[in-house]
Amino acid sequence: MARTRGSWTGGALTVRSVLKPQDVARAVFHPAWIPQPLDPSVERLKKFRVIAGAVASLGVYTFIEGGFDFTELLENAMTASVVLLFLTPLTVGAMLWVWRHGGTVRQLRVPLLNSLLLLLLFVGCVAALLGLVQTVNGSANAAVIIGVGLTMMWMLIFTAYGAVRVSGNFFGTAATHRCLPPLLAMVTSWLVAVPDLVTGDLHGLSLTLGIVFILGAPVTVTAIALLEMGRLKRRYGIRLKAHPATLAPAPAPGPVPPMSPGMPPAGSPYLPPQGNPYGRPYAAGGQHPYAPHPQPPYNPQHPYGG
Repeated sequence: MARTRGSWTGGALTVRSVLKPQDVARAVFHPAWIPQPLDPSVERLKKFRVIAGAVASLGVYTFIEGGFDFTELLENAMTASVVLLFLTPLTVGAMLWVWRHGGTVRQLRVPLLNSLLLLLLFVGCVAALLGLVQTVNGSANAAVIIGVGLTMMWMLIFTAYGAVRVSGNFFGTAATHRCLPPLLAMVTSWLVAVPDLVTGDLHGLSLTLGIVFILGAPVTVTAIALLEMGRLKRRYGIRLKAHPATLAPAPAPGPVPPMSPGMPPAGSPYLPPQGNPYGRPYAAGGQHPYAPHPQPPYNPQHPYGG
């Protein structure tokens, strides 16, 4: 189904929202066409995956080796964005080849184009932010520094919140297949770590710290992503190798079929009729609804009245 007008942000943005870049980022980088989460436990796993992915993309050694360098941090983010620009379509293309027997690409055209647009939008924001930072650093004009600096601060908040959003939904690829975000997180984290593993460049760290900071993040991302995909498979029958067209959605609630009086619904555990223990007394001659047998008459000679 094609995207309708205004469905990207779901009508959540107003003129006043421009003053809050975090609200704009939430609407732009987590658009309305991204499906709602299936399970709160999967969402909790996703948060840990986002943190580990940030460590893998930016590198903790940047802060340890030479202190915090904002320009270098943005350059690392730009490098990671360019990697994503090529890696994400390649990974999705490989999965389309795996899914070729279960359906066609035409069936997934709209969500794939939406995800690509979101990816290009994020990469463009990172590039624009890096350009603003370099402009402020290279200018001696006070008016330029103030004007561009205010825009840079807005873009910084906007891009930072956007990075958190796209790290969770991975550019909305869950709209194509629920297992694509964890898969892309695994591939990206390992690809970022491969150059350091191949060259043996530990960035001035000892062997132990180098192994921890280079391998720790991708290993953590992989473990969480596999657990995430495992829960999707066990609880909802969503398998990575299955074409999205073959994954039947959950049945919509329909009318309750008629059933015989006193019979429980088919496929559900039997529950006794639920009486109100705090309601009015039972009618004369009536019995307790859970009593298995009629009660014997009251005997005043019996110590317990039985």
